Order: sequence, then C-alpha cells, then structure tokens
Amino acid sequence: MDIVLIHPEIAHNTGAIIRLCANTGAGLHLIEPLGFSLDDTLLKRAGLDYHEHATVIVHASLNEAVAALPTRWWGFSSKATTRYTDAAIGSDAVLVFGAERAGLDRDALDHIGADRLLTIPMVAESRSLNLANAVSVVVYDAWGRQGFPGATEPAAGLTSESFTEPVFDP
Repeated sequence: MDIVLIHPEIAHNTGAIIRLCANTGAGLHLIEPLGFSLDDTLLKRAGLDYHEHATVIVHASLNEAVAALPTRWWGFSSKATTRYTDAAIGSDAVLVFGAERAGLDRDALDHIGADRLLTIPMVAESRSLNLANAVSVVVYDAWGRQGFPGATEPAAGLTSESFTEPVFDP
C-alpha cells in the first residue's frame, strides 16, 4: 500500500504520517510543492526517529507519481459519496489525499475518477478530519482487511497483573 500526499502544507501532519508509514509498512509519496522543508523541525519532531524506517519519495509532479505508481488510485474527499469502508481497497492500493486546506486538485481528481473517490463518515456539522488522522483511519482499516501483513504478533501471556496500579494520593 502506498500513500500519496498532494502538496501537503503542514509539517507535523506529514511527520505523523511518516511515523504511520514506518509502523504499517506503507510507502509515502509527496508531490511538490510542499508547504515546508523536509528538514523542518516540526516534521522531524512529529516523526520522531521513524524517518529512517519509512520509505518517503518526493515527486516533482503528479505525472511523475502516476508513472511510479501505476496501480489503482483511491482519492479521499469530504465531498465524495462512497464511504471508504464500501470500497475494495487492496494491498496494492494507492491512497491519495490532497492538501490540508484545498483538498484534491483538478489533476488528481481527473486521474482518480469519480468512481474511486471515497469519504470518511462524519457527523453532519463537520467539515473534515485532520489530514494525519484521516490517513491513519484509512490505512489501518485497509491494512487490517489484509490481515496486517508484516505486523508483529501481540504479546503472549499478558495478564491484568502485568500492569501496575496507578498511585493516587489526594
């Protein structure tokens, strides 16, 4: 699975997504222009020490990313009418998210096609989720549908006694 961020604007969102990619094995593709430098302190702080464990590729254009990722693209928009849970997102999927303020641009929408635009359900009064949160929701759902390939197994033998009681001293 690969994630494409088109013109991301906020460093700490991209840093959090880098950390997500390191923990799920997803590749991350950033399409320029970026609203920050890859050396940005906020980007590094949000990604902590996960940058070395994630595959991050920067593309100069959407066309360059399309050539590098020829598999099925799924776009995400609060204006789409199909829920992401109703789509058959496979392990070779490319999950495409637009800039924090503008969403997907016309070129991306044209490449993806209306039949592959998905939305994340929200209550009626909401406009959108934070970009890093939206990507996390979709990536973990799609990865889980695949059976979490590459994930470590849960710790065996964990019991309630394994946890220490919090100390409360009024």
